[in-house]
Amino acid sequence: MQPVREPESDELFEMANLFPRTTGLPMTVWVSPRGNTRHEVRVKLNMSPGDQMTVSNTAVVGVRPTPHVIAGQLSPDDQRAVFAWVSLNSAALVAYWEGRIDTIGTGPAAAAVPPAWA
Repeated sequence: MQPVREPESDELFEMANLFPRTTGLPMTVWVSPRGNTRHEVRVKLNMSPGDQMTVSNTAVVGVRPTPHVIAGQLSPDDQRAVFAWVSLNSAALVAYWEGRIDTIGTGPAAAAVPPAWA
């Protein structure tokens, strides 16, 4: 697994925070549009619980073809919950990545993970 690199300032500007009350996950999730990146669709997760995002304390999860950890580490319980959430929301995550929905549309389009996974 690769270490998580620090995002560029323009990448931070483009990212949308999805808080635990929206996702049902214990941690904040960052989603972003493709922009000028060359990598596939992915989300960044804060490793500390709650409504916060510490750039130096993140994990990166790829969306396609199936959820997978790209960088950082998730506990087994967090990994199950995050993978369930990404699977449940892959269409909305890809639509945001591809610019078919905007930041305002991403929150309502993203479903919370069922409590059994959280």
